[in-house]
Amino acid sequence: MTMKILIQFCFVVCLFPITSLAQTNAAKIKQWQQQANRVTIYRDNFGVPHIYGRSDADAVFGLLYAQCEDDFKRVELNYMEKLGRLSEINGEKDLYDDLLNRMVIDTIGAMADYKKSPIWLKEILNAYADGINYYLYTHPKVRPALLTEFKPWYPLLWTDGSIGAISTAGISVREIQNFYGKNDEAFTFNATRNLFEEEENRIGSNGFAFAPKTTASGNAILYINPHVTFYFRPEVHMNSEEGLNAYGAVTWGQPFVYQGFNAHCGWMHTSSQADISDAYIEKITFKNKKPFYQYEGKLLPVHQKNIAIKYLEKGMLKTKIFPTLSTHHGPILTRRNGEYLSLKHNNRDLKGFIQSWQRTKAKSFKEFEQTMNMNANPSNNTVYADAEGNIAYWHGNFIPKRDPKYNWEAPVDGSIKATEWKGLHPVNETVHLINPTNGWLQNCNSTPFTMAGINSPKASDYPAYMAPDGENYRGVNAVNIFSKSATALTIDKVIALGYDRTALCFSDLIPALAKIFDLYKNSDQGTNSLYAKLLEPINILNAWDYKTDTASIATTLAIEWAQRLQNSISRTEGIDIVAKTKNFSAKATRDELLIPLSAAIDELEKKFGTWKISWGSINRFQRISNDVDNVFNDKASSFPVPFVSSAYGMIPSYTSRYFEGNKKRYGVNGNSFVAAVEFGPRIKAKSLLAGGESGDENSPHFFDQGKMYSEGKFKDVLFYKEDVLKAAVKTYHPGK
Repeated sequence: MTMKILIQFCFVVCLFPITSLAQTNAAKIKQWQQQANRVTIYRDNFGVPHIYGRSDADAVFGLLYAQCEDDFKRVELNYMEKLGRLSEINGEKDLYDDLLNRMVIDTIGAMADYKKSPIWLKEILNAYADGINYYLYTHPKVRPALLTEFKPWYPLLWTDGSIGAISTAGISVREIQNFYGKNDEAFTFNATRNLFEEEENRIGSNGFAFAPKTTASGNAILYINPHVTFYFRPEVHMNSEEGLNAYGAVTWGQPFVYQGFNAHCGWMHTSSQADISDAYIEKITFKNKKPFYQYEGKLLPVHQKNIAIKYLEKGMLKTKIFPTLSTHHGPILTRRNGEYLSLKHNNRDLKGFIQSWQRTKAKSFKEFEQTMNMNANPSNNTVYADAEGNIAYWHGNFIPKRDPKYNWEAPVDGSIKATEWKGLHPVNETVHLINPTNGWLQNCNSTPFTMAGINSPKASDYPAYMAPDGENYRGVNAVNIFSKSATALTIDKVIALGYDRTALCFSDLIPALAKIFDLYKNSDQGTNSLYAKLLEPINILNAWDYKTDTASIATTLAIEWAQRLQNSISRTEGIDIVAKTKNFSAKATRDELLIPLSAAIDELEKKFGTWKISWGSINRFQRISNDVDNVFNDKASSFPVPFVSSAYGMIPSYTSRYFEGNKKRYGVNGNSFVAAVEFGPRIKAKSLLAGGESGDENSPHFFDQGKMYSEGKFKDVLFYKEDVLKAAVKTYHPGK
């Protein structure tokens, strides 16, 4: 299962004239203005929009208007991607990403779902489009890159809240490009995965829930910690007189709180590896140059459909036609090892949108569980806590039933009925746990079979396809910490646990390094030897407690060294990143451990004149541009950051990289919106957002949380209206 990573974006402002909204009729404008008057937006001292509407639809109208105020560029980008139209802006390089989206996300189906939606849902979807279009109407200087008018069916292209999760059963865009680009099998499929790289780039997250028995107040506490690309998920608060009062993170352009809480319950989603899509081997033959596929002893015609994709080339739009193929399983995406592979999937689902909306209004465990019973959330696990004192975890939600005798991690025979899905597993058959006796739950994109330590579900009780997720060091770290420290917890203590800076993988790697070094020192102790070069660095690493810090030279050495081990670890035998790292540590040779450390030292000396560099002096947090393609500058101000990537087992995540033209490392993804919420008679919560709420480089809220973020310092959440009114810096109706 592949998680699609967001693509680079060029914001073109002059190629496509705005006409649609300029020609909007007077009746529509009057309707927008009337709805805007039913909405009030309060901006607090951090720029967070608290939206109050008469109806749920009014709140959605205000939410989308506020999102556009903060970052219209990213709102538009997300829908250009889902529509498969990035190539019209970015050129030919995005053709096959667009083709994938066109093949697996059905726009005709989204339009049909909109038409058959119940009235309440149509009102929500209409308000989504009207909120954005009213923003564009009232801000004529904002020039969209492509989408000059938003349609109410757009959210039905993208129904579960994840940034860009498309499940392709392991078929890559590279394979699609070689198949539909007429190179066929010129690209050799490589099943080896760099698990460190996957962990660093994962649209992942941490979710923790603590029952009343573990807290000082006797109330449940939820910890919300998505790890995503920075600045792709803002903090919002939605209210209506129809009972909506939801606070949390919303993905740009979506009309519901994706990860957050209301007065009664809270939900945190982590990315799931539960198997929700399958590749089928299609046995294709040709008759009179027409393709047919075998199924149950018969030859059935392969459906053929031309997909036309426009792309920008030298300032002009051109069109490329792709004659795509599909069977009853789904689109044929590639040919691998001489076999055609089709994809069966559920990447878009009307019920998924309804589920996403209805959980924001759940008033009890029973109501929340009813939303889960819709089985329509394909890409998420759910960590849950509520005011009744319940905590719970569900691993995935949409999970097809399959014959367990087949290996569903690999493509299966599509010519037989036995490999068809056999309906969906009801929620009570999926991996889940409610109110474990230990009083806490955790998921860090890791196996659910350690979610509550020794009280976790057993893998032997479930089919393998239901939870193929491996263990990672974050999960191991969380279990270790909570097993010892989950007592008398407060919001501040939970935040402290969530910001534990132990980079746990080094508890395996560094002892292996020290051991091989001790074996080697007897044969090489010359003045200019490798032994002499590495003696002091290894002594520093040996003395390290694996806790990262801005003043730590050991952190710098460890990260620069471990980055050079990733490919070797990925090639090592093991079912997950923990097993691979342990096996690598046990068997690694001198060259595999010492030479990479020597290379890391050489690189540091080349860049900085010495390898004795503190982590905070090179690991920085900076925001000087709202470009989607990151821009950094060593000469501009930035903040030192003690954290590292979660790939190394640290619970908070901060992935930083070197960028051309700069010597320092800058953060690009990791902790984004983070919150700790205590449920009870009144909600108590604290939150933190990467950088700031606004994408406007001239806004005071562009980077006003930058220093707080770099230090893990949280702000109080304003959940009740009396608190919102006291802190409101700006109060207005949309358009005024």
